[in-house]
Amino acid sequence: MAAVRIQRFELAPGEAMSVAPRIDFSASSAGGTVPERFRTTNGIRFVTAFGGQLSILDSVLGWIDPHVQVDTYKERYGSGTPSTSRRLGFQAMIGAKQVAEYVAMKKLGLDVEISMGRVVIEELVCDGAPQKNAACTTLDVGETITHFNGIATPTLAELAQEMKTHKVGDTVELTVIPYDATATTPDTQKAEKRTVQLMANVNDPTRPIIGFTPADTRTVSLPFEVDISTTDIGGPSAGLAFTLALLDELTKGNLMGKTRVAATGTMSQDGSVGAIGALEQKAVAVRDAGADLFIVPAGQSADEMKSARQAAGSGVEIVQVKSLDEALAVLRSHGGEALRATSA
Repeated sequence: MAAVRIQRFELAPGEAMSVAPRIDFSASSAGGTVPERFRTTNGIRFVTAFGGQLSILDSVLGWIDPHVQVDTYKERYGSGTPSTSRRLGFQAMIGAKQVAEYVAMKKLGLDVEISMGRVVIEELVCDGAPQKNAACTTLDVGETITHFNGIATPTLAELAQEMKTHKVGDTVELTVIPYDATATTPDTQKAEKRTVQLMANVNDPTRPIIGFTPADTRTVSLPFEVDISTTDIGGPSAGLAFTLALLDELTKGNLMGKTRVAATGTMSQDGSVGAIGALEQKAVAVRDAGADLFIVPAGQSADEMKSARQAAGSGVEIVQVKSLDEALAVLRSHGGEALRATSA
């Protein structure tokens, strides 16, 4: 029972890990200086949830454990595959780090820019798709869209502009580069032309869409290099924790004070905090790490918050925030120092 793997997959409590030891600053390729770093012994923690294929025995134990969710293959991956899911998770983590760096540097008044990247398919939309030439059957996850009806669309902005002249039901020609796991950049010589019928946006039936969710491929230009080591950790939910950790490491004082803080939540370019998954499992990880305060997105549902608070127990205070500024205010109200201007 312990050795035989079956088509069951768990979503279980992971770890609450300190961000600061994973951060490294260095000079950019254009030169410049490395900023002064203000290390703290009580940095913020980011939180993970664990997911993996189960054995028969693990499945039974998972069903018994109130904080472990056991899914079927379809429930976990839908029409995708485990390898695709991992690739998208790693891409989301890269995006989360890029946005966290941008928001933190912008908050400190440093010279920073963010640029749109290429158009990469992260997920296909099949609900309500046309029966013929639908994106969900014509395109594949991981592919890069380079042209729309022969017109170059290097970023989403250009693609959106070309979409404005079309209506639901129109047939268009897309030039795409198939995904190659061994290539560092898309090979334009492998580009293919695909015919796709535009479908209706579920929230606005009059607005046409191709039928995919784009990956976050934005890149950030910083005055110095920032590396946040995440090895094999995927997903975008550490964005808030990364942003707070960067602010803490680049300024005098301690944003956390004496409170042991963990945080989860996606970070948007405008500083807003977005909802995440597996909140209950992450609450267990926070509790087991001995944290006192858990900062989470305001967008989590009432049921999610109830389950998380029950899982964390009375020793962990869970506070919801909508933005980076609200998170900083929560830290101050719990004994943390105010954010100071950088001398860089």
